[in-house]
Amino acid sequence: MLRPPHPQNAATYCTMNDDQLLRYSRHILLDEIGIEGQERILAAHALIIGAGGLGCPAALYLASAGVGQITLVDHDTVDLTNLQRQIAHTTERVGQPKVQSAAQALGALNPTVQVNAVQARATPDLLNSLVPQATVVLDCSDNYATRQAVNAACVRHGKPLVAGAVIRFDGQITMVDPRQPQAPCYACLFPPEAEFAETQCSTMGVLAPLVGVVGAMQAAEALKWLAGAGTGLAGRLLMLDGLHMEWTTLRTTRDPHCSVCTDANGKAE
Repeated sequence: MLRPPHPQNAATYCTMNDDQLLRYSRHILLDEIGIEGQERILAAHALIIGAGGLGCPAALYLASAGVGQITLVDHDTVDLTNLQRQIAHTTERVGQPKVQSAAQALGALNPTVQVNAVQARATPDLLNSLVPQATVVLDCSDNYATRQAVNAACVRHGKPLVAGAVIRFDGQITMVDPRQPQAPCYACLFPPEAEFAETQCSTMGVLAPLVGVVGAMQAAEALKWLAGAGTGLAGRLLMLDGLHMEWTTLRTTRDPHCSVCTDANGKAE
């Protein structure tokens, strides 16, 4: 079983107090997580790009699990149309920045978690500033350009990435794991230079619970990676046909000609 490296700036894992032992007891009871795994989670810093349909359930589950620090990045404000699926927001918070609204929800759920709300677009410059500080990154964005920028930053800085997407009745999730140099990055599967017809739920629609399914799975993959439990999705793309409730697994390999994760000599960066 591969263990993640020590979280950045954490020389040792924290020691849980009685309240934490009680709050996280159901994780601690799992042999694959236990005390050590939960302490890794408490010492971690998760960077979540997007505080919408995917980011809301992912952030809520990471906060409930005790991830010590969560940084939320989103430039948008809460709109009435968001409330059909973006479960961290409320009617009363329509018009507020999404990161501020989500931070309120996380604080109410688990006040011990440090939440950083960054109301900004996930530009390459911002990502190059935030990604190195994170232990794990979750791409919960809703557009292709941002997904490529997040992947490039994670590859550049050697950070694990859990990427999810949902539109209409279809969802997908994969992971980029820097511990496995032969596993593909997101650009290996979806080349940034390829022509891509952008689709958005504002015009195509989306079945609300499916973003919860994929967002929760993103949180699960991040927590497993932090705790060193089980096998992650590196080298696999899971695709969900929500209309017929069928999962398909696509085995993937690194593209030796990938413009993001392969150097001029054909080696993984």
